[in-house]
Amino acid sequence: MSYSAVVYKVMIASPSDVSNERSIVREVLSDWNVVNADVRCQVLLPIGWETHSVPEMGDRPQALINKQILHDCDLLVGVFWTRIGTATGEYASGTVEEIEEHIKAGRPTMLYFSSAPVLLDSVDQAQYQRLNEFRLSCQSRGLYEPYSDIQDFKTKLYRQLQLKINRDEYFQANGLANTLSVIQNIPPSPSLSKEAAFLLKECVADPAGQVLHLSDLNGYVLQVKGKNLIEEGNERARATWTSALEELERDELIAATGPKRNSFKVTRKGYEVADRLP
Repeated sequence: MSYSAVVYKVMIASPSDVSNERSIVREVLSDWNVVNADVRCQVLLPIGWETHSVPEMGDRPQALINKQILHDCDLLVGVFWTRIGTATGEYASGTVEEIEEHIKAGRPTMLYFSSAPVLLDSVDQAQYQRLNEFRLSCQSRGLYEPYSDIQDFKTKLYRQLQLKINRDEYFQANGLANTLSVIQNIPPSPSLSKEAAFLLKECVADPAGQVLHLSDLNGYVLQVKGKNLIEEGNERARATWTSALEELERDELIAATGPKRNSFKVTRKGYEVADRLP
């Protein structure tokens, strides 16, 4: 059955010596979609100059690539080994320009540097030196991840991609905005508030039929289908979603699964009511 989803564009930025890694990034994004897309209603779309750019005249080649594909991307994955790439006139290479422009836009960036062994005779020393200069500049501005081989890269990227989507404020904010827009389109229900109706339908769409409600020193979490509906520091959102949860429990549409009341599951009555919702 079709469903609405938030699509995040993922830019793959790299020089020519890591073509295998570019394929791995696409494979990892595909694996993430298989596991998460149906449950989270989110899709990660790989973007690269080789698949998404089109012929155009009137500006620097890299400037055209930036305009055509980079400026619309949500996440950038950058990968390096021995080369930095060809200078663009503005930056040390096209890959560096993509990375720097993406960072300037305030969007999340994940950088990886290969430490795989290489024959010295096969390395362009000028390229390697410029790459090291860029890598050193990255050390003072954030965190990057070294990897030893292709399998190590794939394992690290898959795990860290989960963490990035789950934790980064960029994806939390955009996911919350999409949730609020969906709620506005829910028709009035004679027995449930819009928020409660939305929460119930999300619980039913989750194969586990579950919603988590947690609180600690870092704040509140009300999570369904992998999404936290309570924006950090937003007391209005906390009150709204807590009230919706209480409403569903009061009407016996969900029930706590333990004495700590951190987890709730949809009841038989809840499934029946959800089937009748518009």
